[in-house]
Amino acid sequence: MYKIMALDVGTKRIGIALSDFLLMIANGHSYIPREPENEAVEKILKIAKENHVEKIVVGLPINMDGTIGPQAKDCKDFASKLAGYDIIFEDERLTSNTAEENLRNRKIDFKKDKGLVDIESACIILEQYLSRKKD
Repeated sequence: MYKIMALDVGTKRIGIALSDFLLMIANGHSYIPREPENEAVEKILKIAKENHVEKIVVGLPINMDGTIGPQAKDCKDFASKLAGYDIIFEDERLTSNTAEENLRNRKIDFKKDKGLVDIESACIILEQYLSRKKD
């Protein structure tokens, strides 16, 4: 039995979500600073090992016209450092907007802690991936 991890890789923070062992539910885990990058990679690998993760879904910020821009390239470069795991890229267009809306609907004030948006975005990325895997 294993879990799947999702990452919302930003320039300042990385949001982390984990599935359950049934691979049905996405749960927010935490967020970590992006810099220094080697420490961020170490923390992610430690969380993955502690939680029996076999696959990591990385949100890919594809441009609205479907092209790969600098942010998506940055995410791919970061993901390449997560050695030992299956890496799956998931289109994450508009997840931050949806994450903010979800938090507002739950009356969670994220203005003072933007990391909450990153965690929620990671959950959305993971939910998208898990729902597609059920098909």
